[in-house]
Amino acid sequence: QVQLVESGGGLVQAGGSLRLSCAASGTIPVPNDVSWYRQTPKTQRELVARISARGDYNYADSVRGRFTISRDNIKHMVFLQMDNLKLEDSATYYCNLYTRGNDYWGQGTQVTVSS
Repeated sequence: QVQLVESGGGLVQAGGSLRLSCAASGTIPVPNDVSWYRQTPKTQRELVARISARGDYNYADSVRGRFTISRDNIKHMVFLQMDNLKLEDSATYYCNLYTRGNDYWGQGTQVTVSS
């Protein structure tokens, strides 16, 4: 089993930055894709950023140029650096690991951007 635990969320003013972390533990199959998703009470869960198993990067249009995803395969960590945050970035952010047809999710971390 794979366990994912997110951290780093919080309250930040518009224009500010946050860095989310995701710690993976358990038996982690490789290769795997790692991603960040977000969801609000009014929206479906949407992909924010992904690093594929072969190292391809994918970003949502709304965050490209402001957010950066990275991973540390030795420490089994995934990060999301979020800069120039906007009000519409407020959401619960979820870490995802996909491998061998299985999706694993963390419990989410709340990000609130204020004006």
